[in-house]
Amino acid sequence: MTTLFISDLHLQSERPHITRAFYAFLDQHASQADALYILGDFFNAWLGDDDQTALTLEVASQLKNLSARGIPVYLMHGNRDFLIGKRFCRQAGAKLLPDPTVIDLYGTPALLMHGDSLCLDDTSYQRYRRIIRSPLIRLLPHLLPLSLRQRIARSIRNRSGKAKNHKSARIMDVTPDEAARQLQVHNLSLLIHGHTHRPAIHHQPQRIVLGDWDNLGWYLQWHQDGQHQLVSFSIPEIETPEPPPQSTPG
Repeated sequence: MTTLFISDLHLQSERPHITRAFYAFLDQHASQADALYILGDFFNAWLGDDDQTALTLEVASQLKNLSARGIPVYLMHGNRDFLIGKRFCRQAGAKLLPDPTVIDLYGTPALLMHGDSLCLDDTSYQRYRRIIRSPLIRLLPHLLPLSLRQRIARSIRNRSGKAKNHKSARIMDVTPDEAARQLQVHNLSLLIHGHTHRPAIHHQPQRIVLGDWDNLGWYLQWHQDGQHQLVSFSIPEIETPEPPPQSTPG
């Protein structure tokens, strides 16, 4: 019995090999799990549930097939797809989780987060986050046509990419004191998150960082007995035989 965690797939039509790898992951691994948790930035961008593309419909169908087999699918917003709403979740058979969320992991309580709120040293991003997560922004899908939202999103992504070029890696990483504070607030000793694209298992306190999907795919596999591994596998851009996954024991 295992529970699986993934994040930061950044699914988009321009990277079909990532989508293929995700479908293979569902078939080969998630179909055998007790539950699947997706901790944000599942899509590279989400402008509202009315943005129904071939990709989003196909992904929803794949997740729906998984949940129809009795395997719960849980989805948390990331900084790129925080406008995912009830419509997509119904299509996907997924339950939307607040950030943060506490779960019972086979008797071990765990705090789940996307992770962007933990990067306090990146003060400019935190200002942007407060604005972009405001109630007004969440109303945009109801106020602006999709075409205008798409233009705004492209402009924001361009500015964000340029801003990252002038920031150090340390600033964009998790602030350890904030991670420890969140665990203390919730009286827990295990935190699982994504966002930083720096997969690792940290100790004292235990903090597991999920990896992004690019040249490698990543997932956390948590067994009923408490054993766990952060697993990576190659994602070729063309269809080639996949080597066995490499595990990092906890």
